[in-house]
Amino acid sequence: MTSADVVRLAGSRSRLSAGSSIDPVTAEVIRGGMETICFEMATYVSRTATTPILNQSNERNATILDAQGRLAALSVGIPQFMLTSTLPVRFALDFLGVDEFREGDVFAANDPYHGGGHLPDYNVFAPVFADDPVSGARRMVLIASIQCHHGDTGGAVPGGYNVTANDIWGEGVRWPVVKVLDQGRERRDVLYALQANNRIADYIGDLRAQIGAAQLGVTRLQEILDRFGATMVEQSVDSMIDYAAGRFREEVASWPDGEYEGDAYVDHDPIGNPDVHLHVKITVQGSDLTIDFTGSDTRPHLQAWSTYGNTRGYTIGQIASMMDPEIPKNEGFFESIRLIVPQGCVLNPPPGKPVSAGTHHPGADVGEVIAVAMQHVLPAKAVPQTYKTGIPTVIRGVDPRSGREFVDHSAEVYAGWCNAAKGLDAWGALSVSFGNLWKATAEINESLFPHVQWSRDYRTDSGGAGQWRGICGSHYEKEVCVDSTVYTYVVGMKYPMVGICGGRNGAPNEMILRYGSDDPYRVAHTANNVPMQAGDRVMFDYGGGGGWGDPLDRDPEAVLDDVLDEYVSVEGAHRDYGVVLTGSLDDLSLAIDHEATGDLRAQLRDTGTR
Repeated sequence: MTSADVVRLAGSRSRLSAGSSIDPVTAEVIRGGMETICFEMATYVSRTATTPILNQSNERNATILDAQGRLAALSVGIPQFMLTSTLPVRFALDFLGVDEFREGDVFAANDPYHGGGHLPDYNVFAPVFADDPVSGARRMVLIASIQCHHGDTGGAVPGGYNVTANDIWGEGVRWPVVKVLDQGRERRDVLYALQANNRIADYIGDLRAQIGAAQLGVTRLQEILDRFGATMVEQSVDSMIDYAAGRFREEVASWPDGEYEGDAYVDHDPIGNPDVHLHVKITVQGSDLTIDFTGSDTRPHLQAWSTYGNTRGYTIGQIASMMDPEIPKNEGFFESIRLIVPQGCVLNPPPGKPVSAGTHHPGADVGEVIAVAMQHVLPAKAVPQTYKTGIPTVIRGVDPRSGREFVDHSAEVYAGWCNAAKGLDAWGALSVSFGNLWKATAEINESLFPHVQWSRDYRTDSGGAGQWRGICGSHYEKEVCVDSTVYTYVVGMKYPMVGICGGRNGAPNEMILRYGSDDPYRVAHTANNVPMQAGDRVMFDYGGGGGWGDPLDRDPEAVLDDVLDEYVSVEGAHRDYGVVLTGSLDDLSLAIDHEATGDLRAQLRDTGTR
């Protein structure tokens, strides 16, 4: 954002007047129909896209906005995606004007400085028209939007992540908004320009999948408008926005008033500048909620920046996870937060700063710092919606089967970082903040790229200890079958997933290229096209999730179960949880020595050596 430092998440106010009313059941039926359409649009992309990052990973999300650009409905997807989809559409409305939106039009945009997250994230959107009930003229009522992460953006580095670029222009091509279909006719010149600036041959197939999804959304929304009429649909949107705002403020009013502050850190930026700092002050006053990131890092030479739209999305994602999930995620939810993000800090960069890595870090760490600030206020809900991935591990080479260059985003990896919650051990294999992201099977990607996956397994003792345990991290080994280069950025080594309310941190990340060879390369922060020979291995130890609560309060039976499941070692049970086990894991004769466990826990509490 380039305007005021203080930005309120607000759209236009509701059109509902004091004398207007709509049956709440009808409003819910319309909202449910819109959410189903969003799901259908997102599924359409997965079934028609041509590259693994779209047709396997599920890294897409659909939304429906009204003619003012206010969010009305969304599909279940990656939280950051579904919460950054509105700003690019609003820019297009402001820049082009409403008159430039015509029936049959489809637009595309990917510019981080016009509302997006980073260049790989493309929004494709299309207006929906209906007859005006008074004049009979056709007018825009809704906008169908689909956002997806693409495998390349042009620029100097394949894969869309040039994390050592000096500015946004070095990261790839910016498209603030372009019309790809003009009243139903394909703009061949624009589509050719888009393809010419992308090194992946199938990129245009992915973009056409998004265009088809947007057109599908228009068709389905037209059916809703034909059934209920424009006025009732607009009143339904207004009603649900007002309902979400009311529910949001009602829940905030139940929180204790006060000012709550927190700090979080990213190990380093992609060029090694250490300890990128995030600070937040959260003010609860009655039903008013203010989230202020003043005090976050402002070093001008940093290489890690999260755009305002990206920061906004992660903020909403974390707050939404701490509230009643039945509250609709629409404009009423957004506009109920007063968000302060000073321009020039790492969460709202000056124009032109590089942001490809920042969409992950420090962007994702917004969830961590909010959870840290609120852990003693809402302890049962302060679960960080974050991860510590750095960026994808991008492997580049030439596939001998086709003779073509391949760009492998390692979409079959990532597993770890899941934090525990009060009353619940972390579960699954992937951080919750990735939402509905799927990870491809090793077999599928081995058929697409010249590599072999040798190991995908949990790491014993890597989950943060606590009254409830964080998930274990995972150990990955992948062998490249052709000479390749690896480009990636690694964090979470110094600052792993944080424990909450006395829980311990998860284990850190570690990545070694040419693993097991005579010339291993441990990634200190960035692997800048590190060469790999055929037969070399990539090893990534993904970190564990943080624990919740004092580990000495964990049920010893739960610790025994963890040891039997090999989440925790016998030594870890003793060291981290104060649980003494007799017998052997090998013959499954383990048993708890309750008296020795009580004595050990009392000793650890007395000495503070936990």
